[in-house]
Amino acid sequence: MRVKRRWLRASATSSLAMVLLAGCGMMSDPGAAEVVLRVVAADYGDGPANSSEPYWKELASGFEKAHANVRVEVTVLSWNDVDAKVAEMVAAGHPPDIAQIGAYADYAAAGKLYVADDLLSLRTESDLLAPLAEAGRVRGDQYGLPFVASTRLMFYNTKLLESAGVTAKGAPWQPRSWADLTAAARKLKSDGVRTPIALPLGPEEAQAESMQWMLAGGGGITNDSGNYVIDSTANVKTFEFLRDDLVGAGLTGPDEPGKLDRQKAFDAFTRGEVGILNGHPTLVKQAAAKGVKLGMVALPTANGSEPQAMGVADWLMAFKNGHPREAGKFLDYLYEEKNVTAFTSKYGLLPVTTSGYQRMLDSDDPGTAPLKVFLNALPSSRLYPVGKKSWAGVNADMKKKIGTAVQPGARPAKVLEEIAEDARKAGD
Repeated sequence: MRVKRRWLRASATSSLAMVLLAGCGMMSDPGAAEVVLRVVAADYGDGPANSSEPYWKELASGFEKAHANVRVEVTVLSWNDVDAKVAEMVAAGHPPDIAQIGAYADYAAAGKLYVADDLLSLRTESDLLAPLAEAGRVRGDQYGLPFVASTRLMFYNTKLLESAGVTAKGAPWQPRSWADLTAAARKLKSDGVRTPIALPLGPEEAQAESMQWMLAGGGGITNDSGNYVIDSTANVKTFEFLRDDLVGAGLTGPDEPGKLDRQKAFDAFTRGEVGILNGHPTLVKQAAAKGVKLGMVALPTANGSEPQAMGVADWLMAFKNGHPREAGKFLDYLYEEKNVTAFTSKYGLLPVTTSGYQRMLDSDDPGTAPLKVFLNALPSSRLYPVGKKSWAGVNADMKKKIGTAVQPGARPAKVLEEIAEDARKAGD
């Protein structure tokens, strides 16, 4: 293991955070550039009106003005496609110089990525939030660079809950257990709500929805030792509850959970068709734009015990294409506070740098206030096992299969066992 510079910032980063990502098309006049950096990124928008492309276009343009010998070409892809597209590029022997996707450890284990010390300036490295920087390590070396973060909470439509008699007008809702949750969902159904509680286990982000419910049921994807426990008794019981008490009871609406993507559920929520669903900070802005008044609480646990928050980080990585200096300079530019803030502000996400984190914490901007509940949830959040090289495959497997575990007549134990067995075969 190489000697690290990371210790220099240990005392400066006592806060935490987690993440999600961005994207774009091609940009800038080629001119006489000596180096072309190819960047592939994910789109955080829910349509053309708030696509991530303008952000990346402006970022690349600003960088090129200060670095005449470098041209940056960015391709922004849907979250449904970006991981697979990068995998195809790597398999074909033409990886991008920089990728912003959901997992990095498999590429790091294969020796395809530069370590952070070969890319970033000391100033940038020292500004990354320590917990996220730690999560980006494989065997002690940092390969994954956090891009943005989020924590997850349960959202509810205050108007629908009041109309159904779940809450009194103006009163907050604070369910303590799954019994409280199902009781509220039954009232919403009786009041004619199309989808009392959305359960998006479609391929867009089934792993996040699943992990939230697993944690609430006393389980998780991995245990405290870092071993996969996908087919644990607690997880099986969780999916039996989802199958029988939510889906089987008709409380998840007409959409089949295994085919319902997160953004489609978000869109239905902003149309006033969903009473309750799990979500991340971006939904705050999307709902506000449609005039939907919402509340946010921790997803209650099965038995009413203290909830375990879930955190997510999206990752940047630089492939060994012979341009570590140029890639590093571009990443240093990306992590400047103004550029971090521009992206997190646009999508209501959480910053991954100490400077950005502190700025949000200290902000008195009314638009930032709703996000502080997510920020405060970071210290106790549980992350995906992103440091495992097997995680990318397990992630894909969950997206493909786990929605079938809640179908009528399904055997959750069998579905979870299949995913767990594949995870164990893949190793760490």
